Amino acid sequence: MPDARFSPDRVHEEGEPVSIYLHVPFCRTRCRYCDFFLVTRLDHVESFFRALSSETLASAPLLRGRRVKAVHIGGGTPSLVPVSFISGWLDLLSTIGDFEPEAEIALEANPEDLGGPAMRELRSAGVNRLSLGVQSFQQRKLSALGRRHSADDARRITGQALQVFDTLSVDLICGVPGESSAEWQKDLQDVMGLAVPHVSVYMLSVEPKTRLERRISRGLVTVPGETVQASMYSSAVATLCSSGYRHYEVSNFAFPGHHSRYNLACWMREPYLGFGPSAHSFVRKGRVEVRRANAGSLLRYLAGPPASSGIEETLTEEERFVEQVFLTLRINRGLDVGILRKRDKLGLNLQGMLERFHAKGWIVLEDGCIFLTGSGFLFADHIAGELISLEP
Repeated sequence: MPDARFSPDRVHEEGEPVSIYLHVPFCRTRCRYCDFFLVTRLDHVESFFRALSSETLASAPLLRGRRVKAVHIGGGTPSLVPVSFISGWLDLLSTIGDFEPEAEIALEANPEDLGGPAMRELRSAGVNRLSLGVQSFQQRKLSALGRRHSADDARRITGQALQVFDTLSVDLICGVPGESSAEWQKDLQDVMGLAVPHVSVYMLSVEPKTRLERRISRGLVTVPGETVQASMYSSAVATLCSSGYRHYEVSNFAFPGHHSRYNLACWMREPYLGFGPSAHSFVRKGRVEVRRANAGSLLRYLAGPPASSGIEETLTEEERFVEQVFLTLRINRGLDVGILRKRDKLGLNLQGMLERFHAKGWIVLEDGCIFLTGSGFLFADHIAGELISLEP
């Protein structure tokens, strides 16, 4: 729950819309590759939503009279909890903030949770965008990832969701243990064949202390190398973009009008408020910008403040510059070269750097702005890191 440091007088500018994130931390099991904050005990679901109501009411001064443009319910597995809890929280939120008529209400779900009336119940609760954790339409890949749903489930639920929700996003992972380029291409063909309007493509990341990392260290499985993964990513860019998808962010592709409003708002550094354990917030008042993270502990969250209070920091000018470079390149909206020239005292380092990136085929320069190419997206963090290393 927000404490005195996160006070209403530091909220975003009057009239500026705000987005909302809710972290629902419950999962049946932890996937082999996952390092997100979650718990696999479901006996705290009801108490979690009681604590959430308290946190939401305590945040009323930050929300009252504000226009809410997007709500993203993530986790964890939000589709695992009873829809009535989701519906009740959305109703409470709507009594505090002013939802825009076309507000995006998105929820992350796993296919195995969406049988029977579940999808219709979620739609009736106000969810109009579903983010479906398919990961693959190939049974072998799903088994390698330790997913609970089958390939048939993935296709069936995806098809049904397209009929229920205003828009649908499907997650796909490449670089799975033992994966071939042909398998990856089959996943791309399957998602395009279903005409899914939004696709998120992730290269499998082997995170420390995950079950996948332990299996690799013991020699039980191997994953494709960086070169192969890069080739798979490039294949996704070429295949999806040639089929009408717009590559609007490093990992995200969408038909026109189907981008994620919540995610794009975060990458554009617009204000958002996070609820639930480990959730993050970003608010602005004039030139003051504040980021805050709730503690990543369910028990601390249930205990309420001060136990649930996490980290809060006011961003320095340098930190704001770093965020601007990294996030603007990530969404490829054009990074103003003039901002970078102010940091290049000698006027030589930046030009040479840009020439190298252009020669590698990573960037193009248009109207005084830097844009990443399809291959440049693979090196977005490296490029940003080099640009922020310029001496101010």
